[in-house]
Amino acid sequence: MSDPVKVRFAPSPTGFLHIGGVRTALFNWLFARHHGGQFVLRIEDTDHERSTEESITEILESMKWLGLDWDEGPYRQTERQEIYTQKVDQLFKEGKAYRCYCTPEELDRKRNEAQKKGLKPKYDGTCRERTDQLEGSPSVIRFKAPLEGSVVVDDLLRGKVVFDIEELDDLILQRTDGSPTYNFVVVVDDADMGITHVVRGDDHLSNTPRQCLLYDALNFTRPKFAHISMILGQDKARLSKRHGATSALAYREMGYLPAAMINYLARLGWSHGDQEIFSREEMIQHFSFDSVNTSAAVFDPDKLSWLNEHYIKTTPPEELARQLEPVLVSTGVLQSGHGLDASEIAKVIPSLNERAKTLVEMAEKSKFYFNKEVEFDEKAKTKFLTANARPLLEKVIAGLSPMENFSAEEIETLFKKIVEEEGTKLGKLAQPVRVALTGTTVSPGIYDVILLLGREQTLVRLNNAFQAI
Repeated sequence: MSDPVKVRFAPSPTGFLHIGGVRTALFNWLFARHHGGQFVLRIEDTDHERSTEESITEILESMKWLGLDWDEGPYRQTERQEIYTQKVDQLFKEGKAYRCYCTPEELDRKRNEAQKKGLKPKYDGTCRERTDQLEGSPSVIRFKAPLEGSVVVDDLLRGKVVFDIEELDDLILQRTDGSPTYNFVVVVDDADMGITHVVRGDDHLSNTPRQCLLYDALNFTRPKFAHISMILGQDKARLSKRHGATSALAYREMGYLPAAMINYLARLGWSHGDQEIFSREEMIQHFSFDSVNTSAAVFDPDKLSWLNEHYIKTTPPEELARQLEPVLVSTGVLQSGHGLDASEIAKVIPSLNERAKTLVEMAEKSKFYFNKEVEFDEKAKTKFLTANARPLLEKVIAGLSPMENFSAEEIETLFKKIVEEEGTKLGKLAQPVRVALTGTTVSPGIYDVILLLGREQTLVRLNNAFQAI
């Protein structure tokens, strides 16, 4: 593009960062990075009653976890009140805004009357041409919108969208308490911050004509707009809590990798040929609104899980270890301040990453390695650590102790020798050893377990189980 690109993500801190909001942030971020532009983070906290500091913290943490770094901000609208007041005064002095003294009760009555007549329940302009000022009476300041004509929005995804001005009304710019309203401040902020492209969900499309009229009244250049489709659940209803987790950090807690989330959300409505798996660099290189679909995207948890498995398998062990470490702590496998570095944690990953679907699952399966004391599953212990297992464990102990070349090949040779001497099957030997070493019947391959634990720790655990039978 000839002009520098500057976009923004502007969440309201009235709850967690929703998956739909994450995808909006991602599309903005990819568009900015693709064009070498700027990505701005702005917190739209004008809703004093519902906005919370906890939500702001959660939004920032979600963005950082997903690697959606911002170039400016985070700005907070509550810290920009003076700018909004100046712009309200400007419109008021230019005759483009007026005071409205209609009470909430009067407005409710007008709406009800309009609905009974089959009319759109919009403000009827009672105070529009009023010249007297009622000192001491509560009032809002309304925008004096044009009364006829149309607003044409050139949407990058939807083409020309035409709105009839008669369907609009004189929106409130400033409430009785002096606080500004959303549709007003978003225009002032976007213009003041030099936003060139407004990329947001299509639930905001109905706000766009009102905002365009404000851009014009304030002599601002309108940005380009792109309204992306909503995300639906598999029942084709709007994605909500009943479809499962919808918060970004909830997926972190479930053990999903940020790379998998970003890859999956990028493909919800955007494509590049038939490619499914993208590195972050590939997404930046190929992202274009020409390839964004305007039909609603359907959230598929199975596809997200498939991508997560892929990234668990392909992420380098030490990098994956850094992401696994906080999960090991949160699941209680490791204590906070455990002192292990990424290289130590990474040792267990090659034996688990082919089987684990999430980091939580990987953490659970790695307990045998990090917990020095074996926690036995009682059913497994009762079934496999029996008197019949005692001679088998004794032979494994006797074979491992003097083993010169402690390797998977030598361990496998030992197990085959014991199976042949005892006239049994490998499973009859491997399961008692597995339970003795891990406490459960499910683990990586038994040779991998022995190598991971090392000769000393393996012998300690086998001896303990031998003595306990």
